[in-house]
Amino acid sequence: MSKRLDEFQSFRKKMNDRILSADNRAIKRFFGVDTLTYEPGKLNDKTKEMLGLVASMVLRCDDCVSYHIMQCKEAGVTDEEMFEIFSVALTVGGSIVIPHLRRAVAFLDELNEQSQTKK
Repeated sequence: MSKRLDEFQSFRKKMNDRILSADNRAIKRFFGVDTLTYEPGKLNDKTKEMLGLVASMVLRCDDCVSYHIMQCKEAGVTDEEMFEIFSVALTVGGSIVIPHLRRAVAFLDELNEQSQTKK
């Protein structure tokens, strides 16, 4: 696994564990709502992750973008679909999304490289 991917996943898990260990009811409920939101319903999980990725790019949250790219790949989103997602985010968010698009593509490339080395 690339250093960036490993650091991202390790830090995310460490901090989520720390945050949830504080036993704050409101925080735990929000985390629960977030989990429930991405479960399949009238929209499947793939569609929800694609929507989450667009929103994350428009809101310019690089951690969220990375997370949703990972989830999209896990849900079977192809690279061609990923670039269509990126184009929607760019159209909705405007040119301010371009730096996040660059980092998103770099992260996608790292994920693809990692999956190729596992084969």
